[in-house]
Amino acid sequence: MSRTIAAKFEVNWTGGSDPSDWVDETAYLQSATGSAQLAPAASALFASRGTADTMTVTLFDNARRFNPLNSSGALYSAIQSGKAYHRPARFSIQVSGGSWIRVFTGVLKLPKESGPTASEAGTVTFTVRSMDELYLNDRQSTTIANMAPEYGATMGFFPVDAETLRYLAGTGRSAGLVDLVERYCRAQGLFRTDGMAEPQFTDTLTLDLTTIEPSLAGPKRPQDRVALANAKQSFEAALTAPIAQRGFALSPESTGAAATVSYEHETIDLRHGSVVIAAITSCTNTSNPSVMIGAGLVAKKAVERGLRVAPYVKTSLAPGSRVVTDYLAEAGLTPYLEALGFHTVGYGCTTCIGNSGPVPDAVADAIREENLVAVAVLSGNRNFEGRISPSVRANYLTSPPLVVAFALAGRIDVDLTTEPVGTDRNGNPVFLHEIWPSQAEVQATVARALKPEMYAKQYGNVFGANETWNAIKIPEGKLYDWDPASSYIQEPTFFEALSPEPGAMENILGARVLVMVGDSVTTDHISPAGNIAKNSPAGRYLMSLGVQPADFNSYGARRGNHEVMMRGTFANIRLKNLMLNGVEGGYTLYLPTGEQMSIYDAAMQYKADGTPLVILTGKEYGSGSSRDWAAKGAMLLGVRAVIVESFERIHRSNLVGMGVLPLQFLPGESAQTLGLSGQETFDISGVDDAMQPGQTLTVRATRPDGAVIRFQALSRIDTPVEVEYYRHGGILQFVLRKMLRG
Repeated sequence: MSRTIAAKFEVNWTGGSDPSDWVDETAYLQSATGSAQLAPAASALFASRGTADTMTVTLFDNARRFNPLNSSGALYSAIQSGKAYHRPARFSIQVSGGSWIRVFTGVLKLPKESGPTASEAGTVTFTVRSMDELYLNDRQSTTIANMAPEYGATMGFFPVDAETLRYLAGTGRSAGLVDLVERYCRAQGLFRTDGMAEPQFTDTLTLDLTTIEPSLAGPKRPQDRVALANAKQSFEAALTAPIAQRGFALSPESTGAAATVSYEHETIDLRHGSVVIAAITSCTNTSNPSVMIGAGLVAKKAVERGLRVAPYVKTSLAPGSRVVTDYLAEAGLTPYLEALGFHTVGYGCTTCIGNSGPVPDAVADAIREENLVAVAVLSGNRNFEGRISPSVRANYLTSPPLVVAFALAGRIDVDLTTEPVGTDRNGNPVFLHEIWPSQAEVQATVARALKPEMYAKQYGNVFGANETWNAIKIPEGKLYDWDPASSYIQEPTFFEALSPEPGAMENILGARVLVMVGDSVTTDHISPAGNIAKNSPAGRYLMSLGVQPADFNSYGARRGNHEVMMRGTFANIRLKNLMLNGVEGGYTLYLPTGEQMSIYDAAMQYKADGTPLVILTGKEYGSGSSRDWAAKGAMLLGVRAVIVESFERIHRSNLVGMGVLPLQFLPGESAQTLGLSGQETFDISGVDDAMQPGQTLTVRATRPDGAVIRFQALSRIDTPVEVEYYRHGGILQFVLRKMLRG
């Protein structure tokens, strides 16, 4: 198994790709730390166009097999090709004030505070005027770093300091390792102390945690923060708001819809806003002892007051570590969480990736029949449409303690700052502030319950403890033995018929529109990670292999099988293709016949016809998780170009990396202003061997009646090395050809 090692490079760009020009990283690290343990077996170069520069990257032991910055491997490929790498901007967000809950809700505020400037960031470094005032558990480092795409960055970085060392010691790391980390980080200039010189950043933004109020994010995107006090008003407004404004477009007269269901010997009332899933989930949030202990204390106080969770709320607890189970038990909080239904169902990604399992049939049927906007509340990091559950349309992210609170309330349309969360056994109202623990309670419980030996016990034999995993027979040899019968892993077709050299770059002629969508289409819309529907192309494919629906698992679990993933591209159940009037899901028109069919089936018919495909879309295309399959799947469907009003930065890069041409309408223009319907035939000219970064190309769209719409579009192939990727058909082909040439 490969190790990851952070390495700082200070080099002068020489312009060459000859290995003799490269910095010897092994020698550099040995001289910096006095230890050969940290030296990966690789050399690397940071290209900065003629000037010395410094950058923090992460490398596997073999740098040639790891992509250090993003899934298009821009830095790695610049090293391989000897071409200049364009360094992303580096920002800092300076944090002050705060408490254990404010830091979590600060995550939800970051996108709004950061604004468009930070959306261009490559690296965001978080600093505190006096970092020592903020416990590491309170920094929510993993949560904030994990949500980097939501504030537009490739990564979020928290500097190493004395509190980091205390955390390492407190989680069972040896004294020798803690000492090595400190010496290494100090030698690299990565160790932060109060009073040290401020690093140089492109810009600095500020966030005062004392201004943060308890919040949620939703109902459709993690960057849409809603103050807890406004949750009721915000949800009610979303019911009738247009789809384009991330609402549900219900008619005013339908907002009172309700259903009465008999379930578990109780008669329950469901309506818009009923919480049917409440999940403490996600490996990042549930690795934070403060919020997990906080959730347990809320549960304890609620149970002691006689509160209960309604039977229609599907509750679950999925920690990111078995250590969480240990310290919750040590704190005596497990029985209270279980009394409210928060039993441990597994470890790692569950509800936030669509693995909550189905809601009860009676509940699901009522939601479908009455067209109810049911709600999921979870402590995950992503809540895009169609991701959490097919029965739920409104998904809200919040902290684990507030997940417990909304499970108790049973609905989202409640102001928990002024309205009761429930009634006690005597019929008296119980308010959230009455069951909310103080910061002192949380810290005291963490100090009492969390012990270093818990980490040593759980991780001391982490690779040998899973008997099922270890029983898997592994073929011998250096090459992977592809199993044609496997439904999980198949050899991808990226290198089929690969010639030794790339062919000439050619214009895209006679292309048809596969999908036409609006603004804020996320990578979850493009390549869903969750539930595989039985009647979907991917579901039918799996059943043809003998896989029963109960064993479908999720798209995320089957991402090693391109046959599943290409069938899942644009299969999100909430996708709204503007070529179809009001139809939701992965459908389109096969334009030669006008027949409505699945997007996958249409793409295969176009491929059989030899017809290239384009996608028309609006602003922020590809936002959300930086999912490489959102680009891979489009390429495998035959998409040759994507024409947008604006791209999310990482997805644009991924498209280039897969040989798909990213084009952007000129300012003030869009598919709507140009009168494009998606029925046109497209010719894109200017794509030839003389193509330059940022070139303006000509697009000719011919309507079915023969009328022609001509417009200019900006090529978002932004750098010379990206031109090379595109010339080769993608970064994979580029690198493989280079390896074959020796």
